[in-house]
Amino acid sequence: MSDSRNDRPGLGRRGFLKLSAASVAGAATLGAASRPAAAAVAGSSARPAPLPAAKGPRVVVVGGGWSGLTMAKYLKKEKPDFDVVLLEPSSVFFSCPLSNLWLAGLIETDMLIHSYVDAARNNGYIWLQAALTDLDREKRRAYTSLGTIDYDYIVLAPGIDYMYESFGVEDPAEQYMVAQTWPAAFKPASEHLTLKGKLEDFEEGVFLLTVPPGNYRCLPGPYERACMIAAYFQKEEIPGKVVLIDPNEKPTIKAEGFLAAFSELYKDVIEYMPSTKIEGIDIGAKKVITEFEEIEFADAAIYPRVRASRLIENLGLADPNSPQLEAAIDTLRYHVAGDEHTYVTGDARPMPFSKSGNTANSEAKIVAKMIAAHAEGKEVPWQSPETICYSAVRADPLESIMVDAKYKHDGHGAGWGFTDVTMINDRSKDLGKANIEWGKGLWRDMFQS
Repeated sequence: MSDSRNDRPGLGRRGFLKLSAASVAGAATLGAASRPAAAAVAGSSARPAPLPAAKGPRVVVVGGGWSGLTMAKYLKKEKPDFDVVLLEPSSVFFSCPLSNLWLAGLIETDMLIHSYVDAARNNGYIWLQAALTDLDREKRRAYTSLGTIDYDYIVLAPGIDYMYESFGVEDPAEQYMVAQTWPAAFKPASEHLTLKGKLEDFEEGVFLLTVPPGNYRCLPGPYERACMIAAYFQKEEIPGKVVLIDPNEKPTIKAEGFLAAFSELYKDVIEYMPSTKIEGIDIGAKKVITEFEEIEFADAAIYPRVRASRLIENLGLADPNSPQLEAAIDTLRYHVAGDEHTYVTGDARPMPFSKSGNTANSEAKIVAKMIAAHAEGKEVPWQSPETICYSAVRADPLESIMVDAKYKHDGHGAGWGFTDVTMINDRSKDLGKANIEWGKGLWRDMFQS
């Protein structure tokens, strides 16, 4: 086996873990007083958060992912007198988009990690390293882990959580065991670090991947990941096979491009199992149970159905009729029904848009315009977000496929479909280069002025 497995580009797992641990430890001690932890938590939730007085209408943005970061920046651009506060408890940003390339050793870690301090400083808003715990929408008061914040508008972009019961795992203890033993790695960043470590330690056998049912984060992600892990196995001469279980009849997007890669590049490495539903997981035996058979594996990244972050449900904003418990909002204006001061964007939204970085980025710019207009007693027409998505299918040389699409509706915020679609399923080195530049451009958009 090649020695190159021990020579990874960029910041290694240990270095990144030390960086993250140090950052979290520093945040934990900032402002700590010599009193019991329980008293500190109870007191902090009742007193005002340690923020300067608002210099204009205050907008609180909850969640520092692609939607929240873009929202915070573009609220200030649309209405400079907004006093914007971004709530995000993580110490650093870690990008899910392009992380599959990182798993295969094609890009360095520092391409994926970025500073919330830089983003806030460069774009004129405040980053508060805290979590939202409750919301009083009548008083327009947010309760956070560092105290209360009174606001004029609040935007909730908390992302996703997983629904392991979709794979027949009902017991909470078993759900946590699956999540921590075989993390999906579609929520940054610890899951990604664990998955990268699994690949570096993998010696032989079946590495199992799953495609979730429903509308999940990064539709092409599981298929791209299968390609990148297969390419990694080939490069390192690992006698392993990637088994990809998919409840759909074919890949959910860019099907022609992915199927061509599976058959032409990874015929002996990837076993693709479409139209296969997982009904259970035997944790002790390392098996997934499908309608037709039991599949043993050596290791895995198990990606179940996604739902809106539990924060949405905890705040009483989830649509009970949504199978993924997404937010109940006006699908053309993004605000909660009857509350034009509370908005939900990103992967917690109910519209069937792609749950992807570019979609969240373009959508946030549109909603920032809506909020700025509302603050001035105006209204802007609905615009479609745009989904531009590149997927790597070959590692050496880097080759990608891509899609560019917008969305349409029936005039009432329902009956959604695609429009203005450009699909390129012929993999190429030019698209591979464009893939990297796409990521760099969006990171610049979120973190630089």
